[in-house]
Amino acid sequence: MEQYLQQTPVASVIFIFTIVTTLYAFYNEAALNKLMLHPYSIHRGEKLYTIFTSALIHKDWMHLFFNMFTFYAFAFRLEETMGHWQFAVLYLASMPLSDVTTIAKQKNNMWYHSLGASGAISAVLFSAILFFPKMTLMIFPLPIPIPAIIFGPLYLIYSAYASKQSSHINHDAHFFGAISGLIITIVLFPPIIKHFLAELLG
Repeated sequence: MEQYLQQTPVASVIFIFTIVTTLYAFYNEAALNKLMLHPYSIHRGEKLYTIFTSALIHKDWMHLFFNMFTFYAFAFRLEETMGHWQFAVLYLASMPLSDVTTIAKQKNNMWYHSLGASGAISAVLFSAILFFPKMTLMIFPLPIPIPAIIFGPLYLIYSAYASKQSSHINHDAHFFGAISGLIITIVLFPPIIKHFLAELLG
């Protein structure tokens, strides 16, 4: 753990803090309700903090595991490659950016709440795809490694499915988080498209 904190401090803190906050919210309903994204309040200038805190909590163990598995698979290597402050900008900026359309859609629905780090993690995943499109990971029980460029769309498909099973998981955040990750990475590293194509075709 000390090695992770030294080499990838931003990803390490986010990883630990997200797990701890989620576990706390699992057993504290008042905290869960306070931290969830609430577009109705945000549109009225209240609970603006939920744009960020909603990414620190999850619906259930499967939601937490899937997001943290994806984060662990890509975030630490990405931070080492792109830099600490760049990774921090990517993650923190993608939190509100991934929720913009949801806030606009649900601004008059006082009953709508959502939670989960999927938007920011989608940004991390698709940023990582630009850097390492051929990077692979093993997913049990599949017998073959899955390239990042294939895992990315599969992640969005699974996220869309999972969001339909729960009224609190925000599908729009997954897609717009992915778009945010691509745009932020291109802004921070303009040559990344050329690099991506060279890696993919080379």
